[in-house]
Amino acid sequence: MSANGRGAGEVRPAPGPELTGAELLRWYWTLEELSALARRPGVPAGGGKAALTRRLAAALDGHVPPPRGVTARRVGRQLAAPVDADTVIPAGRRCSQVLREFFVREIGPGFHFDAFMREYVAQGVGRTLGEAATHWRATRRRAAEPQPVGAQFEFNRFLRDWHARHPDGSRTEALTAWRDHRSRPRD
Repeated sequence: MSANGRGAGEVRPAPGPELTGAELLRWYWTLEELSALARRPGVPAGGGKAALTRRLAAALDGHVPPPRGVTARRVGRQLAAPVDADTVIPAGRRCSQVLREFFVREIGPGFHFDAFMREYVAQGVGRTLGEAATHWRATRRRAAEPQPVGAQFEFNRFLRDWHARHPDGSRTEALTAWRDHRSRPRD
């Protein structure tokens, strides 16, 4: 028996239109497999893997798939160079090359957009770029701690967890364990 209570001999089905939505959700699929499957019934293949999986599961069960997500965030005026520490972050601001260049000048070559900084910029309407630079410096200790790996990065999360359990394990062993893991149903 596998860890999920099902027989170890259970084999993942081929990705095809004969699947049900429930069966699709039981297994690991690559984005490439999901995109190819979506093209058959004409399901929009864009967007993230989780959204595509939900649309496909609905279509396979004969339901109208939920529409491809439209971002709720309105894109506002985007900043153009030159910017300085007193520049105010407008609504809908995205992390861009203009911001990266400012922060590298202000903070140094070690600057990068991490989760803390992306969130600050996205939620920072009315704050200044100088305040954003201060925020970046203030979050370095927390940023150096291990951060949760998002569900969309299942492979990365699996490898990090596997190496924590097998500190002397090789890359080949980890990849073999990954292939075994993704060949099993999720339930």
